[in-house]
Amino acid sequence: CFYDQKILHKTFGVWKERWTACRERNLSLRAASHYRHLLYNLVFKAWRAYVCQQQGRRNKYYVAESHAKKQKLLRSWQCWLIYVNVQRMKHGMQSVAMAFRERSCLCISWAVWRRRHYQNCARHKMNVLALQHWAQSLQFRAWLQWRELYLYSQNDKQKEIRAVTHHQHWELKRCMEAWLGYLNLNRAKKHQNELSRKHHRSRIVRQCFSDWQLSWERRRRMHSHEKDIEKLAARIALRRVFVHWEHYVVLCVEETQQCELAEKRYKHHLLVRALLRVRWKRLR
Repeated sequence: CFYDQKILHKTFGVWKERWTACRERNLSLRAASHYRHLLYNLVFKAWRAYVCQQQGRRNKYYVAESHAKKQKLLRSWQCWLIYVNVQRMKHGMQSVAMAFRERSCLCISWAVWRRRHYQNCARHKMNVLALQHWAQSLQFRAWLQWRELYLYSQNDKQKEIRAVTHHQHWELKRCMEAWLGYLNLNRAKKHQNELSRKHHRSRIVRQCFSDWQLSWERRRRMHSHEKDIEKLAARIALRRVFVHWEHYVVLCVEETQQCELAEKRYKHHLLVRALLRVRWKRLR
């Protein structure tokens, strides 16, 4: 009963240690999952902010590109309208001139008017071309300035993004190093607990094996002693049987000898009697 109580006490202590280890492991797993969930949430928020920023930048770029296309289309449409109006005016003037030429017979005045008309047309074309060139140069300068400002803003944003990502990577690296240190400590603690449990288990197994070996030795000795006793009893019984048999043989031999002696005596007695009878008969 005392041995059973000790074994029960030891098993309860081992179960209690194992329960505390399992509880600590569950708490560490819950903390690790909570920390992983927090890191995933932070990474997801940063990624969502980055995606929103990229989408905003892309939308701004698309708006700027569509605005530039619309401005170019508007300028081309205005130039085409000016060209159409000029062509209409030109055709009208040509029709008027032809009508005036048809109505007028003054060749000199027609030539002077024609020369002036050509000069005016050439001047007007030159003015239109100069205006177009000036508008295109202004547009090109404005586009260059807008491009420089856009590239400068993009470089600033990229620098800010790189700084933020570097800070996040540094913070993530520091957190990962702390988490790895915590994991190493937990692993060392678990390894020590496992070694202590293995040592305790091996000691209990060794003790149980030694007890079993002692009991087995006792039983083996008892069995060997019983076998020796049985062998000795068998030898004693065999010796008794052999003694009885030897006594019986001796008795049988003595009996046969007595029978032979009696038979010899009987024969000798018969021979003596026969001789006496024969002698007695002769004496008669």
